[in-house]
Amino acid sequence: MQLIECRLEIDDIDSFVADLGDFGDRHGVTIQAFDARYVADRRHLEQAVEFADRAIDRGENVARDRAVEILLYAAGRRQIDRALAMGVDDGETQAVVLVDGDSDEDETAALEAVETLAAFVDREPTLETQDVETLCDFFDVPDAEREATDAPLSALVRERVALLEVEK
Repeated sequence: MQLIECRLEIDDIDSFVADLGDFGDRHGVTIQAFDARYVADRRHLEQAVEFADRAIDRGENVARDRAVEILLYAAGRRQIDRALAMGVDDGETQAVVLVDGDSDEDETAALEAVETLAAFVDREPTLETQDVETLCDFFDVPDAEREATDAPLSALVRERVALLEVEK
């Protein structure tokens, strides 16, 4: 899995999503763009990919598209319309673009796709700082839960991703 941390300027979200899908198909990779405010850390997205792939392998996936299934797990939600809030939207967005081959052998394709995509975005660090309030609101992490543990917020978010697997 490769990540591109960047700032995106999107004029038409439907066209942008279609272009990402077409680009991914041409390169044999899955691409999903996330609003960086809702990504706890790299491991959050790695775990979402792992669970999405497991669901697909077992025939338990909700979405037909791997990128959407990854989005569902990353958001910790089974409803696509609710999970879409974690994606990018029209306008300027600090983003994290995930590029992943469907298997370990596709790593070269993922690297090539990242090199090509990187030429079209303004790269900048977007995972270095967390918007704690936004993450807590989106993933329903109450203050009481945070006060009851010494676990970092990113671990609590990843717990929500793992709980989605259990709640199915």
